[in-house]
Amino acid sequence: MSRIGVFDSGMGGLTVLEELQKVLPNENFIYYGDHENCPYGTKTKEELFLITSRIVDFFERLGCSVIVIACNTATTLCMKDLRKKYPHLIFVGTVPAIKVAYDKGYHRTLIMVTPATIASERTKELLQDYHRPDQELYLVACDGLAQAIEQKDDILIEKLLVRDLSKYRMMEIDSVVLGCTHYPWIKDKILKVLPGVAFLDGANGVAREVKRQLEMHHLENEGEPVYPPVILDSLDFKR
Repeated sequence: MSRIGVFDSGMGGLTVLEELQKVLPNENFIYYGDHENCPYGTKTKEELFLITSRIVDFFERLGCSVIVIACNTATTLCMKDLRKKYPHLIFVGTVPAIKVAYDKGYHRTLIMVTPATIASERTKELLQDYHRPDQELYLVACDGLAQAIEQKDDILIEKLLVRDLSKYRMMEIDSVVLGCTHYPWIKDKILKVLPGVAFLDGANGVAREVKRQLEMHHLENEGEPVYPPVILDSLDFKR
């Protein structure tokens, strides 16, 4: 029986878990929301590698052979090193859906990410590899937004969106890459600042890649899941 561990700095990765359940209804998922260390977007690479390594150790003790990094920041900063440290485990990460904007032919794409993601080498590679001559890409570091979403502070969320996005209102933006798994929770608020944009995120691509990995390594669960998704919070272990 395969177990799939999914983690993020808080509630954001639940958007990825939801898509995983749609694509893989027979699998057994354990979700770990790391509220203790939220937000990840302000951590250094060294800090985040230590944090994520501890989570991987925890998942390994629970018998997870596949681990989904449901966080753009942790993926871009840590996944390569985690694969080196744990070569016997299968890692699937999520990155800003810049390739999706490229493939679908959008012309003016706003890419919303955390400060750590914007500074990562992986993001720079994506921008270089998936940028057409007829396409304008605008990279926006949404400092503090993921934490405001965690806190469900609607006033602060709207204030930050106006701060970060309002200058793009007159630029005919046709698409927005939600480069943090927290951001799909606030599509309605983004539309108030940038009406009519299409939203792009990587959740479905992550789910399809997990499915491919399970099939390739013969780890699929043929029967019904043994249990519904287990949702854990790092703060529960501090009490």
